[in-house]
Amino acid sequence: MRYDFKEIEEKWQKKWEEENAFHMEEDAEKPKYYALEMFPYPSGNLHMGHVRNYSIGDVVARCKKMQGYNVLHPMGWDSFGLPAENAAIKHGTPPAEWTWSNIDNMRRQLKRLGFSYDWEREIATAKPDYYKFTQWMFLQLYKHGLAYKKKSYVNWCPSCQTVLANEQVVNGKCERCKSEVGKKDLEQWFFKITDYAQRLLDDIDKLSGWPDKVKAMQANWIGRSEGAEMKFQIAGSDQFLTVYTTRPDTIFGVSYMVMAPEHPMVDQLISGKPEEEACRAFIKKVQTQSEIVRSATDTEKEGVFTGCYMINPFTEEKIPLYLANYVFLDYGTGVVMGVPAHDQRDFDFAKKYHLPIRIVIQPEGQNMKSEEMTEAFAAEGIMENSGCFNGLSNRDALKKMIAYAEEKRIGQKKVNFRLRDWLISRQRYWGAPIPIVYCPHCGTVEVPEEQLPVLLPENVKFTGQGKSPLSECPEFVNTVCPKCGAPAQRETDTMDTFVCSSWYFLRYTDPHNDKMPFDKAKADYWMNVDQYIGGVEHAILHLLYARFFTKALHDFGYIDCEEPFANLLTQGMVLKDGSKMSKSVGNVVSPEEIIAKYGADTARLFILFAAPPERDLDWNDTAVEGAYRFLNRVWRAVDELTPYLSEEPLDKNSLNEKEKKLRFAVHASIKKVTEDCARFSFNTAISSIMEMVNALYVYKENTKTAEYHSALLTEAVENLIVLLYPFVPHIASELWEISGREGKLTERAWPQADMEALQVNEVEIVIQINGKIREKMMISPEASPEQMKETALSNEKVQALIAGKSIVKCIAVPKKLINIVVK
Repeated sequence: MRYDFKEIEEKWQKKWEEENAFHMEEDAEKPKYYALEMFPYPSGNLHMGHVRNYSIGDVVARCKKMQGYNVLHPMGWDSFGLPAENAAIKHGTPPAEWTWSNIDNMRRQLKRLGFSYDWEREIATAKPDYYKFTQWMFLQLYKHGLAYKKKSYVNWCPSCQTVLANEQVVNGKCERCKSEVGKKDLEQWFFKITDYAQRLLDDIDKLSGWPDKVKAMQANWIGRSEGAEMKFQIAGSDQFLTVYTTRPDTIFGVSYMVMAPEHPMVDQLISGKPEEEACRAFIKKVQTQSEIVRSATDTEKEGVFTGCYMINPFTEEKIPLYLANYVFLDYGTGVVMGVPAHDQRDFDFAKKYHLPIRIVIQPEGQNMKSEEMTEAFAAEGIMENSGCFNGLSNRDALKKMIAYAEEKRIGQKKVNFRLRDWLISRQRYWGAPIPIVYCPHCGTVEVPEEQLPVLLPENVKFTGQGKSPLSECPEFVNTVCPKCGAPAQRETDTMDTFVCSSWYFLRYTDPHNDKMPFDKAKADYWMNVDQYIGGVEHAILHLLYARFFTKALHDFGYIDCEEPFANLLTQGMVLKDGSKMSKSVGNVVSPEEIIAKYGADTARLFILFAAPPERDLDWNDTAVEGAYRFLNRVWRAVDELTPYLSEEPLDKNSLNEKEKKLRFAVHASIKKVTEDCARFSFNTAISSIMEMVNALYVYKENTKTAEYHSALLTEAVENLIVLLYPFVPHIASELWEISGREGKLTERAWPQADMEALQVNEVEIVIQINGKIREKMMISPEASPEQMKETALSNEKVQALIAGKSIVKCIAVPKKLINIVVK
């Protein structure tokens, strides 16, 4: 019988769908397991990265179900976003039409791959029944003081006359018209994630199932630092600027101050001064630079004098205030002390603008001179030129200086976070509308929950220029105030798509609830996600926002869990010719082509076998063909042995040596695959199954059919099919059926290794001479190193090879090898 993958895969995909084989409900009698891969953006076509991500998740889900768990394994679509709007501008295709068409195609592709999704739980963030509750989430945060509006700088294209997202700015230019992008100060909505900064940081320690590198990335992004806020008076004024510094021990070394060009007090400070024109030109220049460029260590540090001076609260010295490109409004207070001797950026700036360099910390036992310095000294040392703090170690001085500042009320100890509040406003159409109304009488008014969803209108025009399409749609903008009934206007910003993806895993637990985003009992049954799988590129923002939402919803009383994902696996990229697959590079391999030529099972098997999940995978056409040949080999073996299978019980005590070897291979594979799947070592698990198939062929080719041990072959074939099932479910299901096995493979329990079958009288070890393999031999697994040495040295081939040479030493690794070192 021929292995017709096309017919087989279509048959089983249809059967699973008809049987609703992967639908799960809450079941208190079973342990639950929530397996989830990051849901995709519906770009229109799956790529091999998708195939890898979802194949990993499918193995996990199928294994856990066979191991007795009640498994939730859903799929949906992160369907709002900029590409749909760009398609509308470029091709005149409405975003909804473009999106739903792409979803239909990608759903079809996913089903062709045979993934075990509960399609009854499918969600799409762009559907009103979903974004109704994204808006509900906004209202909960707003009611609890965690959503607010303030002015903030955004990317602005002067040619398109529109706000651009960061991803629309390429090398400082608009990706659409190539104009230089500047900054514009607009009213924006924010979520107050900074209120959760310390908890988000502390609870990283609870994420024992997350990769260390991801936890480190989150900790660095939150960026907790301890220091002090110091008040510097503006000379000739009763006003102060507050500075946050982690190095108050260097305050006597301040020779200038720097301020972010975006600081709200800049206009007041420079107005009417001779330096105003130069300052405004500098501000304009800096607004064209991205924060990435400004913060890069190799970017030239530039600034301009404001004409203002500040008073150092410790020395009462007047020091000049500059604007500088390396200072940012959203870190600390937007004002920084310039300490050239002890900070490299400040050192570079001072050298450029000929500002004083004052050493206030000396390396112990040394005497640096500022005129000889070639770089800043940022290490620990002994205080000098610092008044009553001279002679102290800078660590001791730091504490005493903070205490002095608090006593004199010129400063205070302060913990600061790099994390900034989450800007969620997007001046775009294809996103969840923000449920806020502006009334001339009542001010800012939230849309009542019973009036949700605030629907996206469909009759909008896309030009790529001017304001958001929503603001040009009077039917949407004009409304009535929910409080007083007077004419009012809707908020025309939509929400960042990260908002939609910050709670989607909760919606899967109760996707058809039209009253609430989810039922608490159902969410508490399934949450948290036991295994989350996705790319490391989402290690910071998406995962951090999801953690924030989960903690907030816990605090509001809607769920019991405080962390969304118990375990996290970040899979590597799929590469071709050493580069990430990309249309622009021309190295894309289409999953459709592989499925058409070899079948979905071959695509899955290759991508799981080619590399461990966490590492990058280099595409290899030869290896794909190898995976296909292996499946054909499995098919032939089961097809040829099926007539010899029986239902007789296996008498383990009646097996001869040849039969024991086969049974050893079967149960060694069960043990290895079980252990390897638990740690996501799918490549070695598949390798073990291949060894089992080899053993089956060895037995078949060295045994007359009349001497076949039917019960043993039945055990071997059944376990082979069951072990293959999570990796290649279509062929496994077909082989289960044609071999006459009872029951549904989807309901089959995971096999248990018989440890007695793994007890062997002899094991094969290799004999090395000076590190090179020269011979193999069979030996008792209990042999001591001395016995291994005696047996190896009695081997005739070994004796010939070492004849006339002196044995320096013998290194024995029990059950594996012995290395004889000679000279």
